[in-house]
Amino acid sequence: MRTNVFDPHLWKRFWQIARLYWFADEKRSARLVLALLLLLLFAFTALNVVLNFVGRDFMTALAEKDLPAFNKTLLLYLGAFVVATPVSVFYSFVRKHLGINWRLWLTGHFLGRYFENRAYYRVNDDKSIDNPDQRISQDISSFTVTSLGFLSILFFSFVQLISFIGILWSISVTLVLILLAYAAVGTVVTVFFGKRLINLNFLQLRKEADLRYGLVHVRDNAESIAFFRGEEREKGQVRQRIMAAIENLRFLIGWERNLEFFTKGYEYVILILPIVVMAPMYFADEIKFGVVTQAESAFIQVLSALSVIVTQFEQLSNFVAGITRLETFSTALEPDAKAMSAEKPRIESEEEPRLALEHVTLMTPDYRQTLVRDVSLEAPAGKGLLIVGPSGVGKSSLLRAIAGLWDAGVGRIARPDLNAMLFLPQRPYMVLGSLREQLLYPQVDKEIGDAELMTVLKRVNLTDLPERVGGFDAVLDWGQLLSLGEQQRLAFARLLLAKPAYAILDEATSALDGPN
Repeated sequence: MRTNVFDPHLWKRFWQIARLYWFADEKRSARLVLALLLLLLFAFTALNVVLNFVGRDFMTALAEKDLPAFNKTLLLYLGAFVVATPVSVFYSFVRKHLGINWRLWLTGHFLGRYFENRAYYRVNDDKSIDNPDQRISQDISSFTVTSLGFLSILFFSFVQLISFIGILWSISVTLVLILLAYAAVGTVVTVFFGKRLINLNFLQLRKEADLRYGLVHVRDNAESIAFFRGEEREKGQVRQRIMAAIENLRFLIGWERNLEFFTKGYEYVILILPIVVMAPMYFADEIKFGVVTQAESAFIQVLSALSVIVTQFEQLSNFVAGITRLETFSTALEPDAKAMSAEKPRIESEEEPRLALEHVTLMTPDYRQTLVRDVSLEAPAGKGLLIVGPSGVGKSSLLRAIAGLWDAGVGRIARPDLNAMLFLPQRPYMVLGSLREQLLYPQVDKEIGDAELMTVLKRVNLTDLPERVGGFDAVLDWGQLLSLGEQQRLAFARLLLAKPAYAILDEATSALDGPN
């Protein structure tokens, strides 16, 4: 994937994400904190200007051995330092505080969209969107922190430019022209050699996320791997992911090395260039020694303002890669345009007090394969309906259609409100929470006493479970603690407590024996 730092579409995507927070309900408090941040930046820049003039007089007094002037400017220096210290500290604190607030809001925004209309289910099937967990947890954090960092740098650079260009111009017009040419050449060369870094950083984020996913996969399937004695195979797949990340990292640091050959030299020349330009004027007694140091300081301040791309390109390449990942994730969370298109047939779903399928032909979400054709059936309330067939015939897919997860195809499904239905898959879902939350899921706020919970557990032959785990409020890794049979019985306890109008079971008793 190729991305250009100066691509207007890139920064349009950035603004589409960034503006969400600054125009949200919390915009007033967010803008006030931002205004405080900018005010502190103004104060810091003003102090730099003061120090520039004080430094000039300080060095002149030193060169001319003027002790009273030296002592006076020394006191001014110390006073400026006393003021600058809290300004700098509070600036850093306010920026971090604003970053936390922005991250919290933006994460909540993306989480809301992630769980809205089952977008998480759709994104999980979208092979072009890797590791959504990383995009929510890491990419959003990086986006907010880096955005504030670059905003501060750009604003600070602009204020520096306005503040110091006049000082430099009053000292030497030639020095200003040299500075502008030097900054322009530096920017062009940096962009030319550094544009490859953006794509390498994008790939690095992806490969590091793939590595984490491989390790999590081993953790989540440790018992199955142990039964199969698949350690070598799993070690191999993790090693492959490590090597892929390392290989890309080698390319990345190679390009960073090439870029640093230029940027380091660029920074070193800055140290002597203004002095070289000003030296003839000093030797001709046209200016005092303090003016030379003042010109050097102003030159560095202005050049750093004009050389943001040169000095920050590595960080900028990381930032651009994060923007791209977050923007593609945001796009993926939008309602499926293909499914909503009138050109694609969709199964109609209507809410009725019955469960019925009328001439349903179900296809895979990409419309490439027909799973079931022209199925009509009805399951009267209070009665059971058994659907049998060989593996792969489409039984589970039909349940997905009833649940509204898949709707590619034609026909009509009549069903009660989904809140009045409960689906039990073959592999029960164990939530991250307490035993009480396991039993009440998804209505975890429902108030049911311990006595009723115990009665239900007794019916599914799990009477000893609360005592074994430490009570109904114990929080454990239930997927690891309970056997598949115990998980299925716990799912049936959940069903008995929920009392739905319809229960849809997909081989939900596959791990149960006769007594259970």
